[in-house]
Amino acid sequence: MVIKVFLASSSGSTAIKKKQQDVVGFLNALKIDYAQLDIASNEENRMWMRENVPGDRKPTNGIPLPPQIFNEDNYCGDYDTFFDAKEDNSVYEFLGLTSPPGFKKMPTAEEEEQEGAVEDEAGNHEEELESEEEEELQELEEEEELQQLEEEEAED
Repeated sequence: MVIKVFLASSSGSTAIKKKQQDVVGFLNALKIDYAQLDIASNEENRMWMRENVPGDRKPTNGIPLPPQIFNEDNYCGDYDTFFDAKEDNSVYEFLGLTSPPGFKKMPTAEEEEQEGAVEDEAGNHEEELESEEEEELQELEEEEELQQLEEEEAED
C-alpha cells in the first residue's frame, strides 16, 4: 500500500504550504512511507486528484486544494480530516494502515467513559472492602472493651 500525498510545489498560498509541510513532517516523524505527487508541475497528477476526491468531500467551488491524501486509490481525506485524525491519535486508521506494535492509541470519548465506569466500579468495591474492614475493627474494639469491663467487674 502506498500513501499518496498530492501537493503543490509552487503554491503561492502560505496556508497551503504550511498544511503540506505539516502532513509531510508528521508522516516522516511516524516513518510512514508515502509518495509526494506534485499537482503544480504534473497535469496528470492534478487531474487524477481532482477526479478521485469524492464529490461530497469537494469544496463548494468543486476544486479540491492540496494537500489531499490517498491510500492507493482510496481517498483518505484533506488537511482538515488529517489534522482531526492527528489530534485523535488515529492517523493510522485515517490512512487505512495497521498501527505498529506498541503504538498507543488515544482512547475515544466512549472508551474513556467505559474505562471511567470500570474505575468507578473498582473504587466502589474498594470502598465496600474498607467499610467492611472498619466494621470488623470496630467490632473487635467493642469486644475488647467488653472483655475489659467483664474482667474489671470480676476483680471487684
